[in-house]
Amino acid sequence: HDDVVDESTLRRGRATANEVFGNPASVLVGDFLYSRAFQMMVETDSMRVMQILADATNVIAEGEVLQLMNMHDATLDQAAYLRVIRSKTAKLFEASSRLAAVLASAPAPLEDACAEYGLSLGTAFQVIDDVLDYDGDAAEMGKNLGDDLREGKATLPLILAMQAAKQNEAATIREAIETGSTAELASIVDIVRRCGALEGTRAAAAEQAQRAINAARAFPPNEYTNSLLELAAQLLQRRS
Repeated sequence: HDDVVDESTLRRGRATANEVFGNPASVLVGDFLYSRAFQMMVETDSMRVMQILADATNVIAEGEVLQLMNMHDATLDQAAYLRVIRSKTAKLFEASSRLAAVLASAPAPLEDACAEYGLSLGTAFQVIDDVLDYDGDAAEMGKNLGDDLREGKATLPLILAMQAAKQNEAATIREAIETGSTAELASIVDIVRRCGALEGTRAAAAEQAQRAINAARAFPPNEYTNSLLELAAQLLQRRS
């Protein structure tokens, strides 16, 4: 429809680089940043750094493929959803956190704690992102949710709603995911809000944030590690 904004134009109400500068420039800058990242990896003169980032890049690509395979699959459960999130989003958080320990020559247990912190923080970040699709003004919310339904994405709020809602309501959500239809968008939003799915999704995010906090408690106490603890705690208050 003419009134549907293309997914590449806005993100949370803000114009994307693709919208502002056009596709060719955005792709070229993306390539530049990717190649610059390789230059920075080489500058460390560390095969361990190269290995961590190469593995992360590979897992992220696998996660994107896994998400494509799960499109229009209304049988996806919470565990499968989290596997995708950890692969395509949280893995980069994990690698970044682990690299800090590697570059600081930290002992293996501390390196693992940093990695766990990043993985859990990244997972919580993405889970909260799915909740935020149900916040904001009606136009922006409708766009975000409409995009997900058209692409057949079974996000955690929808997964939990199908488990908690009445049979006919769950069937409405299931059909929308399987067919990519947005005809019942307003009804689906109402179902998700009424059945406790958003509260359940926030609880899942809180569990991941707590895991990050627990991991961070293994860090040496100082102003920087305190900031990491605060970051995990404040993530649950995220509104944009």
